[in-house]
Amino acid sequence: MKVNLTFAFILLSLVASVGGRVGQSQSLIDPAPCRVGQQAPAIGFWTWAANAHVKVYIASTDFKKDEIPYLLTAMQNWNNVSEVTGSGVKFEYQGSPNEKVSCENCLTITRGPVFDKASRHATALTAFSVRRDQVITYATIVVDPVISNPKALADALAHELGHNFGLLDCYTCKKKSTLMNQFKTINVANNMAAPTLCDIVQVKEAYKELKIHVRPSPTNKTMIDEGEEPVDDDTPIVIPKP
Repeated sequence: MKVNLTFAFILLSLVASVGGRVGQSQSLIDPAPCRVGQQAPAIGFWTWAANAHVKVYIASTDFKKDEIPYLLTAMQNWNNVSEVTGSGVKFEYQGSPNEKVSCENCLTITRGPVFDKASRHATALTAFSVRRDQVITYATIVVDPVISNPKALADALAHELGHNFGLLDCYTCKKKSTLMNQFKTINVANNMAAPTLCDIVQVKEAYKELKIHVRPSPTNKTMIDEGEEPVDDDTPIVIPKP
């Protein structure tokens, strides 16, 4: 696959100016209790193998050039906590693919129609495991075109990347306590493009468990924390125009 490495270098240099402040802020977070379902998401979803170097391809025809640095920011924010989470996983931007990507430890980011009002999702992760377990061989993240605000795009990708580390959605978690809470206003930035302390704590637990026990491949039902009823949530969803 042909990759424009010069363009990749320029984009990575832009990440710092877009908002990669997570490294400075993590040490300032008050280490409050991280109760599952209150401040922290449950674990048990897909994970990349520990210490994997994930090659990331972004479909350049699906995103504007000024949107890509925001996607890179979300990835870099997760890279910044790679060691403290114990995952050792690093995302490495490779440019735009010229064919379908199905290589080991490869992630493709594209756009497509995935928005669902009931589940509040405007992004979707599709993962494949040759071992038929929770460890990802390759994956695709699809972002609905409804997300056109670049900052909201970074927030949405950071959330979806959380699913790549074993984190489930948490509809009942306190606002700002985790990336895995849901957007109540689609296409409006919630300034949550970096994992929180409770996200870090839970990813650490996920990778501790992974050393001991590997779960079977997750199902769509797995994504929802036990006991939650997202379909019955009648909170209005607002989709502002770009």
